[in-house]
Amino acid sequence: MILDKSFYPLDRFMNKDDYQSVLTNMRLPDNNLFSIPINLDVNKEFSDKLTIGDRIILREKEGFKIAFMTIESIWEPDLKREAELVYRTTDQLHPAVNFMFNHGNEVYIGGRLEKISMPNHYDYRKYRISPNDAKKEFKKRKWDKVVAFQTRNPLHRAHVEMTLRSMNELNANLFLHPVVGLTKPGDVDHYTRVRCYEHVIEKYPKDSAILALLPLAMRMGGPREALLHALIRKNYGCTHIIVGRDHAGPGNNSKGEPFYGAYDAQTLLKEYQDEIGIEMIPFQFMVYVPDLKEYKPVEEVSDNIEYETISGTQLREILDKGKDIPEWFSYKEVALELKKSRPPLYKRGFTVFFTGLSGSGKSTLANGLLTKLLEEGSRPVTLLDGDIVRTHLSSELSFSKEHRSLNVQR
Repeated sequence: MILDKSFYPLDRFMNKDDYQSVLTNMRLPDNNLFSIPINLDVNKEFSDKLTIGDRIILREKEGFKIAFMTIESIWEPDLKREAELVYRTTDQLHPAVNFMFNHGNEVYIGGRLEKISMPNHYDYRKYRISPNDAKKEFKKRKWDKVVAFQTRNPLHRAHVEMTLRSMNELNANLFLHPVVGLTKPGDVDHYTRVRCYEHVIEKYPKDSAILALLPLAMRMGGPREALLHALIRKNYGCTHIIVGRDHAGPGNNSKGEPFYGAYDAQTLLKEYQDEIGIEMIPFQFMVYVPDLKEYKPVEEVSDNIEYETISGTQLREILDKGKDIPEWFSYKEVALELKKSRPPLYKRGFTVFFTGLSGSGKSTLANGLLTKLLEEGSRPVTLLDGDIVRTHLSSELSFSKEHRSLNVQR
Protein backbone atom coordinates (compact mmCIF):
# COMPACT_ATOMS: atom_id res chain seq x y z
CA MET A 1 0.00 0.00 0.00
CA ILE A 2 3.03 2.24 0.27
CA LEU A 3 4.07 1.31 -3.25
CA ASP A 4 0.71 2.02 -4.92
CA LYS A 5 0.27 5.29 -2.98
CA SER A 6 -2.70 4.10 -0.92
CA PHE A 7 -0.82 5.51 2.08
CA TYR A 8 0.14 8.80 0.37
CA PRO A 9 1.84 11.06 1.50
CA LEU A 10 3.79 8.24 3.17
CA ASP A 11 6.43 6.91 0.74
CA ARG A 12 8.44 4.66 3.07
CA PHE A 13 8.33 2.50 6.13
CA MET A 14 8.47 5.19 8.77
CA ASN A 15 11.89 6.17 10.08
CA LYS A 16 12.29 7.08 13.73
CA ASP A 17 11.47 10.77 13.22
CA ASP A 18 8.33 9.89 11.25
CA TYR A 19 7.31 7.39 13.91
CA GLN A 20 7.77 9.73 16.86
CA SER A 21 5.96 12.56 15.09
CA VAL A 22 2.97 10.38 14.20
CA LEU A 23 2.78 8.98 17.72
CA THR A 24 2.66 12.36 19.40
CA ASN A 25 1.09 14.66 16.78
CA MET A 26 -0.64 12.42 14.22
CA ARG A 27 1.50 14.15 11.64
CA LEU A 28 4.61 13.40 9.62
CA PRO A 29 7.59 15.74 10.16
CA ASP A 30 6.53 17.76 7.08
CA ASN A 31 3.19 18.42 8.90
CA ASN A 32 1.12 16.14 6.67
CA LEU A 33 -1.65 14.36 8.58
CA PHE A 34 -1.03 10.67 9.27
CA SER A 35 -2.59 8.83 12.18
CA ILE A 36 -1.15 5.30 12.48
CA PRO A 37 2.54 4.22 12.52
CA ILE A 38 3.49 2.13 9.50
CA ASN A 39 6.68 0.31 10.48
CA LEU A 40 8.74 -2.68 9.42
CA ASP A 41 9.54 -4.78 12.47
CA VAL A 42 12.47 -7.23 12.39
CA ASN A 43 14.21 -9.43 14.92
CA LYS A 44 17.32 -8.37 16.82
CA GLU A 45 19.54 -10.89 15.04
CA PHE A 46 18.72 -9.38 11.64
CA SER A 47 18.88 -5.76 12.81
CA ASP A 48 22.37 -6.30 14.28
CA LYS A 49 23.63 -6.95 10.74
CA LEU A 50 22.31 -3.61 9.45
CA THR A 51 23.81 -0.14 9.41
CA ILE A 52 22.32 3.19 8.37
CA GLY A 53 22.53 3.59 4.60
CA ASP A 54 22.35 -0.14 3.82
CA ARG A 55 20.17 -1.08 0.87
CA ILE A 56 18.15 -4.24 1.41
CA ILE A 57 15.64 -6.15 -0.71
CA LEU A 58 12.10 -6.73 0.54
CA ARG A 59 10.51 -9.95 -0.65
CA GLU A 60 7.14 -11.66 -0.54
CA LYS A 61 6.84 -14.81 1.55
CA GLU A 62 7.36 -16.84 -1.66
CA GLY A 63 10.64 -15.00 -2.25
CA PHE A 64 9.62 -12.64 -5.06
CA LYS A 65 11.38 -9.26 -4.94
CA ILE A 66 9.06 -6.34 -4.12
CA ALA A 67 11.25 -3.33 -3.37
CA PHE A 68 14.63 -1.96 -2.38
CA MET A 69 14.74 -0.24 0.98
CA THR A 70 17.45 2.19 2.06
CA ILE A 71 17.85 2.05 5.83
CA GLU A 72 17.36 5.45 7.48
CA SER A 73 16.66 4.38 11.07
CA ILE A 74 17.09 1.33 13.31
CA TRP A 75 15.59 1.49 16.79
CA GLU A 76 13.88 -0.41 19.57
CA PRO A 77 10.48 1.21 20.14
CA ASP A 78 8.75 1.72 23.45
CA LEU A 79 5.78 -0.52 22.70
CA LYS A 80 3.93 0.48 25.85
CA ARG A 81 4.08 4.13 24.81
CA GLU A 82 3.00 3.27 21.26
CA ALA A 83 0.03 1.29 22.56
CA GLU A 84 -1.05 4.09 24.91
CA LEU A 85 -0.76 6.87 22.32
CA VAL A 86 -2.17 5.08 19.27
CA TYR A 87 -4.69 2.66 20.78
CA ARG A 88 -5.25 4.42 24.14
CA THR A 89 -4.73 1.15 26.00
CA THR A 90 -2.19 -1.52 26.95
CA ASP A 91 -4.94 -4.08 27.46
CA GLN A 92 -3.93 -7.15 25.47
CA LEU A 93 -7.53 -7.96 24.62
CA HIS A 94 -7.02 -5.25 22.00
CA PRO A 95 -5.91 -7.18 18.86
CA ALA A 96 -3.24 -4.66 17.79
CA VAL A 97 -1.80 -4.39 21.29
CA ASN A 98 -1.75 -8.15 21.63
CA PHE A 99 0.03 -8.48 18.28
CA MET A 100 2.65 -5.88 19.20
CA PHE A 101 3.53 -7.45 22.53
CA ASN A 102 3.25 -11.13 21.62
CA HIS A 103 3.84 -11.56 17.90
CA GLY A 104 5.71 -8.55 16.54
CA ASN A 105 9.48 -8.17 16.49
CA GLU A 106 11.40 -6.00 18.93
CA VAL A 107 13.23 -3.76 16.44
CA TYR A 108 11.82 -1.28 13.89
CA ILE A 109 13.63 -0.26 10.73
CA GLY A 110 12.57 2.56 8.45
CA GLY A 111 13.53 3.97 5.09
CA ARG A 112 12.53 4.99 1.61
CA LEU A 113 11.35 2.34 -0.88
CA GLU A 114 12.09 1.80 -4.56
CA LYS A 115 9.52 -0.42 -6.23
CA ILE A 116 10.66 -3.53 -8.07
CA SER A 117 7.20 -5.05 -8.58
CA MET A 118 3.85 -5.06 -6.85
CA PRO A 119 3.02 -7.98 -4.56
CA ASN A 120 1.31 -10.94 -6.20
CA HIS A 121 -2.29 -11.70 -5.28
CA TYR A 122 -3.78 -14.82 -6.79
CA ASP A 123 -7.32 -14.38 -5.52
CA TYR A 124 -9.95 -11.99 -6.87
CA ARG A 125 -7.43 -10.15 -9.04
CA LYS A 126 -10.07 -8.14 -10.90
CA TYR A 127 -11.10 -6.44 -7.66
CA ARG A 128 -7.58 -5.51 -6.55
CA ILE A 129 -7.25 -2.06 -8.06
CA SER A 130 -4.84 0.74 -7.16
CA PRO A 131 -5.79 4.32 -6.28
CA ASN A 132 -4.74 5.41 -9.76
CA ASP A 133 -6.91 2.69 -11.36
CA ALA A 134 -9.89 3.74 -9.26
CA LYS A 135 -9.55 7.42 -10.16
CA LYS A 136 -9.31 6.56 -13.85
CA GLU A 137 -12.44 4.42 -13.59
CA PHE A 138 -14.37 7.16 -11.78
CA LYS A 139 -13.35 9.63 -14.47
CA LYS A 140 -14.31 7.21 -17.24
CA ARG A 141 -17.76 6.77 -15.68
CA LYS A 142 -18.06 10.54 -15.06
CA TRP A 143 -18.63 10.04 -11.35
CA ASP A 144 -18.28 13.40 -9.59
CA LYS A 145 -19.36 12.22 -6.14
CA VAL A 146 -18.16 8.89 -4.82
CA VAL A 147 -19.13 7.47 -1.43
CA ALA A 148 -16.68 4.97 0.07
CA PHE A 149 -17.98 2.22 2.31
CA GLN A 150 -15.35 0.52 4.46
CA THR A 151 -16.24 -2.87 5.94
CA ARG A 152 -14.71 -6.07 7.29
CA ASN A 153 -18.03 -7.93 7.54
CA PRO A 154 -20.52 -9.46 5.11
CA LEU A 155 -23.20 -7.03 3.95
CA HIS A 156 -26.90 -7.56 4.57
CA ARG A 157 -30.10 -5.75 3.63
CA ALA A 158 -29.63 -3.01 6.25
CA HIS A 159 -26.22 -2.09 4.82
CA VAL A 160 -27.62 -1.86 1.31
CA GLU A 161 -30.54 0.28 2.46
CA MET A 162 -28.20 2.59 4.35
CA THR A 163 -25.76 3.00 1.46
CA LEU A 164 -28.60 3.52 -1.03
CA ARG A 165 -29.96 6.31 1.17
CA SER A 166 -26.56 8.00 1.20
CA MET A 167 -26.21 7.63 -2.56
CA ASN A 168 -29.67 9.09 -3.20
CA GLU A 169 -29.27 12.00 -0.79
CA LEU A 170 -25.94 13.01 -2.34
CA ASN A 171 -26.72 12.00 -5.92
CA ALA A 172 -23.51 9.95 -5.67
CA ASN A 173 -22.14 6.55 -6.60
CA LEU A 174 -20.79 3.85 -4.30
CA PHE A 175 -17.25 2.54 -3.92
CA LEU A 176 -17.66 -0.66 -1.91
CA HIS A 177 -14.16 -1.12 -0.51
CA PRO A 178 -13.91 -3.97 2.02
CA VAL A 179 -10.69 -4.85 3.83
CA VAL A 180 -9.23 -8.25 2.94
CA GLY A 181 -6.02 -8.12 4.96
CA LEU A 182 -5.67 -9.05 8.60
CA THR A 183 -8.86 -8.22 10.53
CA LYS A 184 -10.26 -9.04 13.96
CA PRO A 185 -9.87 -12.64 15.20
CA GLY A 186 -13.14 -14.48 14.63
CA ASP A 187 -14.17 -12.44 11.59
CA VAL A 188 -15.60 -14.18 8.54
CA ASP A 189 -12.76 -15.12 6.17
CA HIS A 190 -12.32 -12.83 3.19
CA TYR A 191 -13.04 -15.54 0.60
CA THR A 192 -16.53 -15.99 1.99
CA ARG A 193 -17.02 -12.25 2.35
CA VAL A 194 -16.02 -11.51 -1.24
CA ARG A 195 -18.49 -14.09 -2.53
CA CYS A 196 -21.12 -12.30 -0.43
CA TYR A 197 -20.07 -8.90 -1.80
CA GLU A 198 -20.37 -10.22 -5.36
CA HIS A 199 -24.00 -11.08 -4.66
CA VAL A 200 -24.74 -7.81 -2.89
CA ILE A 201 -23.22 -5.55 -5.55
CA GLU A 202 -25.90 -6.83 -7.92
CA LYS A 203 -28.60 -5.35 -5.66
CA TYR A 204 -27.60 -1.78 -6.54
CA PRO A 205 -28.87 0.03 -9.65
CA LYS A 206 -26.86 -0.80 -12.75
CA ASP A 207 -23.52 1.03 -13.04
CA SER A 208 -24.02 2.81 -9.71
CA ALA A 209 -21.50 0.85 -7.60
CA ILE A 210 -18.02 -0.63 -7.87
CA LEU A 211 -16.53 -3.41 -5.74
CA ALA A 212 -12.80 -3.27 -4.98
CA LEU A 213 -10.64 -4.93 -2.32
CA LEU A 214 -8.21 -3.25 0.07
CA PRO A 215 -5.27 -5.37 1.33
CA LEU A 216 -5.05 -3.43 4.59
CA ALA A 217 -4.16 -5.07 7.91
CA MET A 218 -6.71 -3.57 10.28
CA ARG A 219 -5.43 -2.47 13.67
CA MET A 220 -8.93 -2.10 15.14
CA GLY A 221 -7.63 1.30 16.21
CA GLY A 222 -10.91 3.15 16.52
CA PRO A 223 -10.63 6.95 16.02
CA ARG A 224 -7.07 6.98 14.69
CA GLU A 225 -7.85 4.17 12.30
CA ALA A 226 -10.92 6.03 11.04
CA LEU A 227 -8.58 8.85 9.96
CA LEU A 228 -6.35 6.37 8.15
CA HIS A 229 -9.36 4.88 6.35
CA ALA A 230 -10.43 8.35 5.25
CA LEU A 231 -6.92 9.20 3.99
CA ILE A 232 -6.82 6.00 1.96
CA ARG A 233 -10.24 6.61 0.38
CA LYS A 234 -9.27 10.18 -0.47
CA ASN A 235 -6.25 8.73 -2.26
CA TYR A 236 -8.63 6.48 -4.19
CA GLY A 237 -10.56 9.53 -5.40
CA CYS A 238 -13.59 9.30 -3.12
CA THR A 239 -15.41 12.47 -2.03
CA HIS A 240 -17.29 10.96 0.94
CA ILE A 241 -16.83 8.11 3.41
CA ILE A 242 -19.42 6.40 5.59
CA VAL A 243 -18.31 6.02 9.21
CA GLY A 244 -20.41 4.09 11.69
CA ARG A 245 -20.75 3.81 15.44
CA ASP A 246 -17.54 2.49 17.04
CA HIS A 247 -15.82 2.48 13.64
CA ALA A 248 -12.87 0.01 13.63
CA GLY A 249 -13.53 -0.74 17.29
CA PRO A 250 -12.39 -4.09 18.73
CA GLY A 251 -15.26 -4.50 21.20
CA ASN A 252 -14.82 -4.63 24.96
CA ASN A 253 -11.71 -4.55 27.11
CA SER A 254 -10.82 -6.89 29.97
CA LYS A 255 -13.19 -4.94 32.26
CA GLY A 256 -16.10 -5.52 29.90
CA GLU A 257 -16.11 -1.89 28.76
CA PRO A 258 -15.78 -0.63 25.15
CA PHE A 259 -12.25 0.35 24.14
CA TYR A 260 -13.65 3.46 22.45
CA GLY A 261 -16.73 5.60 22.74
CA ALA A 262 -19.48 4.90 20.20
CA TYR A 263 -18.92 8.21 18.39
CA ASP A 264 -15.21 8.84 19.06
CA ALA A 265 -14.24 7.94 15.48
CA GLN A 266 -16.89 10.19 13.96
CA THR A 267 -15.88 13.08 16.23
CA LEU A 268 -12.18 12.84 15.35
CA LEU A 269 -12.79 12.47 11.62
CA LYS A 270 -15.19 15.41 11.58
CA GLU A 271 -12.39 17.52 13.08
CA TYR A 272 -9.99 16.66 10.24
CA GLN A 273 -12.26 15.99 7.26
CA ASP A 274 -11.69 19.39 5.65
CA GLU A 275 -7.92 18.96 5.84
CA ILE A 276 -8.14 15.47 4.35
CA GLY A 277 -10.55 16.61 1.66
CA ILE A 278 -13.24 13.99 2.20
CA GLU A 279 -16.63 14.41 3.86
CA MET A 280 -17.82 12.01 6.54
CA ILE A 281 -21.31 10.53 6.37
CA PRO A 282 -22.39 9.21 9.78
CA PHE A 283 -23.56 5.60 9.61
CA GLN A 284 -27.32 5.39 10.22
CA PHE A 285 -28.23 2.28 12.20
CA MET A 286 -30.99 0.68 10.13
CA VAL A 287 -33.70 -1.55 11.64
CA TYR A 288 -36.49 -3.59 10.05
CA VAL A 289 -40.06 -2.51 10.76
CA PRO A 290 -42.33 -5.55 10.19
CA ASP A 291 -45.55 -3.50 9.98
CA LEU A 292 -44.09 -1.48 7.12
CA LYS A 293 -42.00 -4.31 5.69
CA GLU A 294 -39.10 -1.92 5.19
CA TYR A 295 -35.92 -0.63 6.81
CA LYS A 296 -35.71 2.69 8.61
CA PRO A 297 -33.04 4.51 10.61
CA VAL A 298 -33.69 3.67 14.25
CA GLU A 299 -33.89 7.40 15.05
CA GLU A 300 -36.97 7.66 12.79
CA VAL A 301 -38.86 4.82 14.48
CA SER A 302 -41.40 5.88 17.11
CA ASP A 303 -41.23 4.38 20.58
CA ASN A 304 -44.53 2.56 20.08
CA ILE A 305 -43.42 0.89 16.85
CA GLU A 306 -41.81 -2.56 17.01
CA TYR A 307 -38.68 -3.21 15.00
CA GLU A 308 -36.25 -6.06 14.49
CA THR A 309 -32.51 -6.41 14.06
CA ILE A 310 -29.95 -9.20 14.40
CA SER A 311 -26.55 -8.66 16.00
CA GLY A 312 -23.37 -10.41 14.92
CA THR A 313 -23.55 -12.67 17.97
CA GLN A 314 -27.17 -13.59 17.21
CA LEU A 315 -26.29 -14.33 13.58
CA ARG A 316 -23.49 -16.69 14.66
CA GLU A 317 -25.93 -18.45 17.00
CA ILE A 318 -28.41 -18.90 14.14
CA LEU A 319 -25.70 -20.44 11.97
CA ASP A 320 -24.33 -22.61 14.79
CA LYS A 321 -27.80 -24.08 15.40
CA GLY A 322 -28.41 -24.70 11.70
CA LYS A 323 -31.42 -22.36 11.57
CA ASP A 324 -32.42 -20.28 8.55
CA ILE A 325 -31.37 -16.63 8.37
CA PRO A 326 -34.56 -14.53 8.07
CA GLU A 327 -35.13 -13.13 4.58
CA TRP A 328 -35.89 -9.69 6.02
CA PHE A 329 -32.34 -9.63 7.39
CA SER A 330 -30.24 -10.85 4.46
CA TYR A 331 -30.41 -11.99 0.88
CA LYS A 332 -30.83 -15.68 0.04
CA GLU A 333 -27.51 -15.77 -1.82
CA VAL A 334 -25.62 -14.22 1.10
CA ALA A 335 -27.33 -16.51 3.61
CA LEU A 336 -26.29 -19.54 1.57
CA GLU A 337 -22.65 -18.43 1.45
CA LEU A 338 -22.61 -17.91 5.22
CA LYS A 339 -24.24 -21.28 5.88
CA LYS A 340 -21.64 -22.98 3.68
CA SER A 341 -18.75 -21.28 5.47
CA ARG A 342 -20.13 -21.81 8.99
CA PRO A 343 -22.03 -25.11 9.14
CA PRO A 344 -24.00 -25.93 12.30
CA LEU A 345 -22.03 -27.21 15.27
CA TYR A 346 -23.30 -30.75 14.87
CA LYS A 347 -21.81 -30.90 11.36
CA ARG A 348 -18.35 -29.67 12.34
CA GLY A 349 -15.47 -31.92 13.30
CA PHE A 350 -13.56 -31.49 16.54
CA THR A 351 -10.88 -33.31 18.51
CA VAL A 352 -10.75 -33.99 22.25
CA PHE A 353 -7.31 -34.76 23.69
CA PHE A 354 -6.91 -36.65 26.96
CA THR A 355 -3.46 -36.27 28.49
CA GLY A 356 -2.03 -37.44 31.79
CA LEU A 357 0.28 -39.87 33.53
CA SER A 358 0.26 -43.59 32.79
CA GLY A 359 -2.64 -45.29 34.56
CA SER A 360 -4.44 -42.02 35.33
CA GLY A 361 -7.61 -43.07 33.52
CA LYS A 362 -7.23 -41.47 30.08
CA SER A 363 -8.45 -44.52 28.15
CA THR A 364 -11.36 -45.06 30.52
CA LEU A 365 -12.57 -41.48 30.16
CA ALA A 366 -12.04 -41.53 26.39
CA ASN A 367 -14.05 -44.72 26.00
CA GLY A 368 -16.82 -43.29 28.15
CA LEU A 369 -17.00 -40.16 25.98
CA LEU A 370 -16.91 -42.29 22.82
CA THR A 371 -19.89 -44.29 24.04
CA LYS A 372 -21.94 -41.19 24.90
CA LEU A 373 -21.21 -39.49 21.56
CA LEU A 374 -22.15 -42.61 19.62
CA GLU A 375 -25.24 -42.97 21.76
CA GLU A 376 -26.26 -39.40 20.91
CA GLY A 377 -25.76 -40.30 17.25
CA SER A 378 -25.40 -36.92 15.50
CA ARG A 379 -21.88 -37.51 14.15
CA PRO A 380 -19.35 -40.28 13.38
CA VAL A 381 -16.72 -40.73 16.11
CA THR A 382 -13.24 -42.29 16.02
CA LEU A 383 -11.10 -43.14 19.04
CA LEU A 384 -7.32 -43.18 18.75
CA ASP A 385 -5.71 -44.66 21.86
CA GLY A 386 -2.05 -43.72 22.19
CA ASP A 387 -1.09 -47.16 23.51
CA ILE A 388 -2.74 -48.93 20.59
CA VAL A 389 -1.32 -46.50 18.02
CA ARG A 390 2.13 -46.95 19.56
CA THR A 391 1.83 -50.72 19.36
CA HIS A 392 1.25 -50.61 15.63
CA LEU A 393 3.48 -47.65 14.78
CA SER A 394 6.39 -47.81 17.18
CA SER A 395 6.39 -51.27 18.76
CA GLU A 396 10.21 -51.47 18.73
CA LEU A 397 10.69 -48.24 20.71
CA SER A 398 11.24 -47.89 24.44
CA PHE A 399 10.03 -45.06 26.66
CA SER A 400 13.33 -43.18 26.76
CA LYS A 401 13.17 -39.44 26.03
CA GLU A 402 14.79 -40.03 22.62
CA HIS A 403 12.32 -42.76 21.69
CA ARG A 404 9.28 -40.82 22.96
CA SER A 405 10.32 -37.91 20.74
CA LEU A 406 10.73 -40.26 17.79
CA ASN A 407 7.26 -41.70 18.43
CA VAL A 408 5.76 -38.21 18.37
CA GLN A 409 7.56 -37.43 15.10
CA ARG A 410 6.11 -40.56 13.52
